[in-house]
Amino acid sequence: MTTVPSIKLSSGYTMPVVGFGIWKVPRENTADAVYNAIKLGYRHIDGAYDYCNSAEAGEGVRRAIKDGLVKREDLFITSKLWNNYHRREHALAMAKSEVAEWGLEYLDLYLIHFPISLQYIPPSEIKWPCFWTDPERTKRTPLDPVPIAETWAALESLARTSENPTGIFKSIGVANFHTQLLYDMLGYAKIRPAVLQVEHHPYLTQKHLIDMAQENGITVTAYSSFGPQSYLEMGSGRAAAATSLFENPVIKAISKKHGRTPAQVLLRWATQRNIIVIPKSNSSERLAQNLESTSFDLTEEEITKISGLDIGLRLNDQADLSPPIRIHTV
Repeated sequence: MTTVPSIKLSSGYTMPVVGFGIWKVPRENTADAVYNAIKLGYRHIDGAYDYCNSAEAGEGVRRAIKDGLVKREDLFITSKLWNNYHRREHALAMAKSEVAEWGLEYLDLYLIHFPISLQYIPPSEIKWPCFWTDPERTKRTPLDPVPIAETWAALESLARTSENPTGIFKSIGVANFHTQLLYDMLGYAKIRPAVLQVEHHPYLTQKHLIDMAQENGITVTAYSSFGPQSYLEMGSGRAAAATSLFENPVIKAISKKHGRTPAQVLLRWATQRNIIVIPKSNSSERLAQNLESTSFDLTEEEITKISGLDIGLRLNDQADLSPPIRIHTV
């Protein structure tokens, strides 16, 4: 079985550098997908309330533990707080509810999903396949001016520390934040964010953001590591207009040289720079290949060539919503 290296977080806990992301995994397939990923050797599962499959993911985790594949402490489970629950009372309630959905005593990492606060929607009104796929729902949910400091303080009260050894989150962090927000957070946070999760691939390297986070002890997790590939099924015009990273001549040449798949090259480009990756695949073969992506090294010249593909192609842009939410400066 492949042994995946880990990165030590500022919280003191360790996080495997390759995880299994369950965004867009259909609810009816999630339990088996998570179970099979763990059976293959995955020890890091990345979920979110917004993915609408937390209960099923938890079922897969608990089955793997029951069958003796792993112990709970062997796993690193991430979830995220959705935008409608940023007020303190809602953040506390939804955080506790998410742990219960997974059917676990604690989660290893809990993130603020976006620096966007929307008006409260009772969880009972969330509909399947998921409310984030419904543009009408987005239009009917206006912004709610809740300071990030309020939301962060709520998560801090649930974090596991020496003062709060029974906290339900071992680590807390943020996603889709830019440098200015991070600098601001560092001014008031009693517990620094352990992780920043952002879109990151060779067409969107976000160099200054990555550098700033790592310089301040914040570990970076990349989502959408394969760039346009992740968004084609969602009908993204930007994704359709871009050359697939799997077909990019630079990636193909490096892939051929190392005898690796383009996906493995893309993942290694990130992990070799201490960036965690959470790729998803419906294929057991590709899942295994993704897990094995840390078993070779790129040269510094190859890493530079891949980084040089940056064209600022942001595929997950909240400014595309109606009305637009402009959370990025570039």
